[in-house]
Order: sequence, then structure tokens, then C-alpha cells
Amino acid sequence: MQLKRITFTFVFTALSLLTAKSQSSAPAKLELPKTAKTDYNYFVRTSYYSFTNWLKVGEIPNIYFYEFHMGKEIDSKNKVGVKLARVKLFQPLGIQSWDLDPNSKSEWFAGRIEEYGVGAFYQRTLWKGLYASAEVMPFLKVFLDNEDEKIENGFRLYTSLHLGYHIPLFKNRMFVEPQIHSQFWPINSKGPTGFKEQVGKHDNYFLFEPNIYIGLKFN
Repeated sequence: MQLKRITFTFVFTALSLLTAKSQSSAPAKLELPKTAKTDYNYFVRTSYYSFTNWLKVGEIPNIYFYEFHMGKEIDSKNKVGVKLARVKLFQPLGIQSWDLDPNSKSEWFAGRIEEYGVGAFYQRTLWKGLYASAEVMPFLKVFLDNEDEKIENGFRLYTSLHLGYHIPLFKNRMFVEPQIHSQFWPINSKGPTGFKEQVGKHDNYFLFEPNIYIGLKFN
């Protein structure tokens, strides 16, 4: 009986030692450091012009311009999205930058034009941050006189081609896109007397406009 107790104690002790040794020799689980997320599927952006509309050109600005984009990254090279815009024009849009005198009102309308648009864009990465994009936006035009009374409605089909560079900031959460673009509007209502004379003197395109898009990314 005593021999059985000694044998049982010996076996139990040996099993306990083997179990403890196997547990101590088991490899510890590696905890990988958490890294900040840098890949985002969606983004919003706007033009820096949206932040400069309080600047004066003469007594009042000859253009007020606000726009907002919301887009999705299809893959590492392709992006698509929609854009909203509101524009107030006090002179024709087709006056080229080398012909524009910001201190002169000789080309100003007898009133103003307000435009409201909803459109779409496609953007393609060419090399590293370099990209090209195309934007299309139909606009509802509202012609107003100097007393802010509506005269009539019109329509503009606005298109633009862009060449820019995407610069990520703050671990890709924010970005800026300096660029240059050219616009063309193949369809454009010239409006009533006091407007159509001014619009008719100028181009239905505008070349080489500098711009900067500022945006945020999210999921």
C-alpha cells in the first residue's frame, strides 16, 4: 500500500513538471504594433476659390464661386465622383486671363448671372501623383437685373480638362491637388438684352486656369 502511494506521488509529480515545462517553452504570441490607417475609399474636396470669395475686385467681386466634390477611389489609379457648384457672374466667363482687367467694369453685365450645377468627374493617375481628369456639369442659369429681379432662365453645359498633382498630407488623411485646367461650354444661353451683347463678344472657352483642390479622405 505504501509502495502504491509512493508510485502515485512520483508519477503525479513527473506529469506536473512536464506540463509546466511544456507551457514555459511554448512560444509567446507576437503582438504587432498598431499602424495608422492610410488607405481610404472616399473623399471630399473643394477648390481654394471657395475660401477666397470675400476678396474684392473693384467694389464687388466679378465672380463668386463655390463648389463641392464627393468621390470614390475605384482602385489605385481611378477615381469617380459627383460635384455641386454655385456661381455668380458679373461679367462673361470667356474673357481670357491675358485680356482681363480686374479693375475695369467695361465688360460687366447690367445685372448678374447666378448658376447652379450638378455634375460628375473622372480622374486617372498617370505617374506617381501626376493625374489627369475630366469634369462635366450642366448649369441652370438665372439672369437678374440690377434690382435683383429675375429676368429669365438659361442653360450652360460646362466641361473642363485638368492636369494636376496629388499631394497626400497627415498620413493620407488630407490632400492638396495643385493643377491647371481649361474649360469649354459648347451650349450656353446668352440671355436677354444687356447680357447677350457682352457674352457674344467673348469666347466659349477659358484656357490655362490655375487652381488648387483641398480635400479629406474617409471610409
